[in-house]
Amino acid sequence: MSAPQGGFLGGLAHIWRGFGLLRAPGVRVYVVVPLLINVALFVVALGSLGEAVDYTIARYLGNLPEFVQWLAWLLFATLAAVIVFFSFSVVANLVASPFNGLLAEAVERHLRGDQTAVPFSLGALLGEVARTVLAELRKLLYMVLWALPLLVLSVIPGLNAIAPALWLLFGAWMLSMEYLDCPLGNHGEVFPRVLQAMRARRRLTLGFGFGMTAVTLVPVLNFIAVPLGVAAATSLYCAHLAPDGAR
Repeated sequence: MSAPQGGFLGGLAHIWRGFGLLRAPGVRVYVVVPLLINVALFVVALGSLGEAVDYTIARYLGNLPEFVQWLAWLLFATLAAVIVFFSFSVVANLVASPFNGLLAEAVERHLRGDQTAVPFSLGALLGEVARTVLAELRKLLYMVLWALPLLVLSVIPGLNAIAPALWLLFGAWMLSMEYLDCPLGNHGEVFPRVLQAMRARRRLTLGFGFGMTAVTLVPVLNFIAVPLGVAAATSLYCAHLAPDGAR
């Protein structure tokens, strides 16, 4: 299968390619744990979203005129869905990060035609934990520093009308950073070098990020978001971000 071209649509195309990579020989065994973690956390996310919407309707929207109440509910529900699902995607990637690194390695071996079978190793897993902890904490700090202004904007009357769109843009960028960190981190390119690679291919990165945001928000499909994102990001890395001699 030929690699998708660069640009926004190219970023989206790598997600489609990721579906096939999850079923590839030598890759499937590394999909199970990220999949289970993602399912568990999204069940929690759905419950949290429902409670947040119900509480807000009962507490703040019940006395508004019906038309205004409907618009306010739509705005809040959209904003809450983006924040909740994005937040739990970040948590899912944080918890599953050692397994995601191993999954990215398996996908890259498959893409490069390396048929060598690499059995699961507890030592390799522990090595991934040590490698990813500091990088995840630095990424988390970066996310918080950007999320705080958006949270403030979200509660300012008038300006909060643009908050859902800004959260979508923010979420797309952050999800790209989370998933691309897996293949880049395997080659020693950890945060903030990941950000440099993303900025160098901004349209490609945002296309991939918006596609993964859509996957995250689609019921049932979002259960496989984490392993799919890792596989797709590894495909994108091999096609566009790896050193020229390694592509």
